[in-house]
Amino acid sequence: MNNATLQPSQMQLTTAYSVCRHIARSSAKNFYYGFMLLPVRKRNALSAVYAFMRHADDLSDDPGMTPQERRSKLADFIESYHRSVETGRTDDPVFLALLDSQRRYSIPMELLDQLVAGTGMDVRDGGAQPNQLLVVYPTFDDLYNYCYHVASVVGLVCIRIFGYRDPAAEGYAEHLGIAFQLTNILRDVKEDAAMARIYLPQEDLERFGVLPEELGAGVPMEKLQPLLAFQAARAREFYTSAQQLLPLIDEVSQPALWAMVEIYRGILDRIELKKYDVYSERVRLSLRDKLKVLAAGFWKRLT
Repeated sequence: MNNATLQPSQMQLTTAYSVCRHIARSSAKNFYYGFMLLPVRKRNALSAVYAFMRHADDLSDDPGMTPQERRSKLADFIESYHRSVETGRTDDPVFLALLDSQRRYSIPMELLDQLVAGTGMDVRDGGAQPNQLLVVYPTFDDLYNYCYHVASVVGLVCIRIFGYRDPAAEGYAEHLGIAFQLTNILRDVKEDAAMARIYLPQEDLERFGVLPEELGAGVPMEKLQPLLAFQAARAREFYTSAQQLLPLIDEVSQPALWAMVEIYRGILDRIELKKYDVYSERVRLSLRDKLKVLAAGFWKRLT
């Protein structure tokens, strides 16, 4: 696929999108069920965005590189994409698919820049001392900024692919991204603590009298439940944006967004049913549960 131009052949695009769909299908364990409910062109575009994001995320998380090397690789990555936009030439199938999708759905370059910047926010020098957990964000405002870059920006890209006319959709998409990321943070408290990272804000830890090290030391759940329940309630508030967003996007895309919300909100439901015990096992929806959501989504699409 060398020297692809602004008018790549249909075979080149077919191959490029096939690569992106494979990446999305392999890695987007929850969101891909929503992708499947979209028309082919929109599904391809979301897969291209996801593959681009996945590559950036992998660079930021690569344990074989120092923090400075990761930052350098991320800078090279987005600079390479900028060159592809300017020249219309690339031999990267993910770039080729994203170039096509970006033109087709008028995705602002600023959003893609923010997306890559968001993945870089997890790259930090130094880190905690042995057995010492690092609280990454002092306040919820600081955490919100992080969630915006790693999740809300994705939502703002997605609604351009979904299609919308009312500018109010952008604010609702931003808030829904916050809901998704807060759900991730709540679900992954144990795994993040194992990597010496605490994403729950310092001000919330202090409010509920929880020390950072207690989130990774098997402290009785009775002590942690109020803190985790507070985060779940906060996520619930942001999920209400989904109700306002759904009717604002193009009707053909509504079942896909509905499915994504149902699956992610379903994870939050499970966390609450388990009384916020995210330590005994990783909270997830079963394949059967996801297939039920997919079937309901197909029914919505047909009716």
